[in-house]
Amino acid sequence: MGITRKTLARWRNISPWWDLPKAEVQTLERDEAAHIYRAGYWDVCRAGELPPGVDLAVFDFAVNSGPNRAVRCLQQVLGVAADGLVGPITLAAANRSSAAGTVNTLCDRRLGFLRALSTFPVFGRGWIRRVETIRAAALAAAPTKNSTQGDENVDILSGYKTYIVAAFMLLAGLAQMLGIDLPALDSGSAGSLVLESLAILFLRKGLKGDIGKA
Repeated sequence: MGITRKTLARWRNISPWWDLPKAEVQTLERDEAAHIYRAGYWDVCRAGELPPGVDLAVFDFAVNSGPNRAVRCLQQVLGVAADGLVGPITLAAANRSSAAGTVNTLCDRRLGFLRALSTFPVFGRGWIRRVETIRAAALAAAPTKNSTQGDENVDILSGYKTYIVAAFMLLAGLAQMLGIDLPALDSGSAGSLVLESLAILFLRKGLKGDIGKA
């Protein structure tokens, strides 16, 4: 489900992390994995308070490279102090900026970071496909208007887009689990896509309470 052994051990307060049996990762239940995604990534990045599309781009970045790096990169894109903590200044800048522009610049910088890694020659192709898939999904969810006029219609449209994007990611992840090769995704991302699609559905602002009751 995209949760590493070290992350699961930290979540369960097991130290050192290698004391956690490998089998525990394989038998991890979906509900626990969803709570790990929420507490360790979604809530830390305050993704539920970010604009649609930006939330997905930041959340996926955090899952793969850590919340601190994802948030600092977002802050650099927004032109605010990059302290790794999402506060009122970061949120105000994110909601004031073009969501599509923020998504594109954030994904470009994420790719720049990945290309600088020593393991890029080995895993780079899959990383690029994943980031471009997230970019496309995030842009699809981003608001199409920036003006205050007609905000209610924009919010409704963005809500529908959120469900469409999440459904696409869920189907893509399930397809890979069934052995269907999708060129837009790397082979190791199926579990993460399924969990992230559920996060988009249940952790968006106004819906976050649903998963908390699970």
